[in-house]
Amino acid sequence: MPAVFVHGNPETAAIWRPLLAELERKDVVCLSPPGFGAPLPPGFGATVGEYRDWLIERLAEIDEPVDLVGHDWGGSHVVSAVKTRPDLVRSWVSDALGTFDPDYVWHELAQVWQTPGAGEAAVEERFGSAEKRLAAFAGLGFPDDLATEIATGHDPSLGPAMLALYRSAAQPVKAELGRDLTGLTRRPGLAVLAGQDHFVGTDEQRRRTAARAGARVAELPDLGHWWMIQDPARGARILTDFWALG
Repeated sequence: MPAVFVHGNPETAAIWRPLLAELERKDVVCLSPPGFGAPLPPGFGATVGEYRDWLIERLAEIDEPVDLVGHDWGGSHVVSAVKTRPDLVRSWVSDALGTFDPDYVWHELAQVWQTPGAGEAAVEERFGSAEKRLAAFAGLGFPDDLATEIATGHDPSLGPAMLALYRSAAQPVKAELGRDLTGLTRRPGLAVLAGQDHFVGTDEQRRRTAARAGARVAELPDLGHWWMIQDPARGARILTDFWALG
């Protein structure tokens, strides 16, 4: 059974490259959500529901249940897909469980993106060209080669997809999506809890949602949102240990 990795915003599948180099398993598939390193299909509205359906369709094309791993919005897509179709996975991993807590408040930048006018201006300023994206990723501490690969891996659909996705998930939508997580409990789950990640909810919110989802917790107290880049060897190790539990 393959391991399937799904990235988030504003990334491409290159975000996983350092971690995948540390994994012993080679049966790996990286899926890029439409608009985030992959073209937007005609008529695709880039809403939370459409990304859930997109991921379910991609997983259904694989002949066997997979080990599914998601980061950031990819982690949210994992939650939405698995709670709907747990039969498609053997196990699941997400670092974004806190965003499904009823008390979760979107971070400041997300609230800007959710605001008409201000969101368009902010996206253009930071991500409107490869040069702007490269500066943004370099400013976040990405290695030069990885920042360049991600910055040049997008097309103009990134901005519209980003804005549509965040606006479709403005509260109370995300809280409603997290109301019933029963489906997640039907497969082994792992919540990656990076202690310095301030985008995906508080420590309490992440632990509370992990408990409702029946997930184990892997703590990375000194790492942040891009834990798979900061310490890829440790990231690979927590995944390998989790998968070994069966």
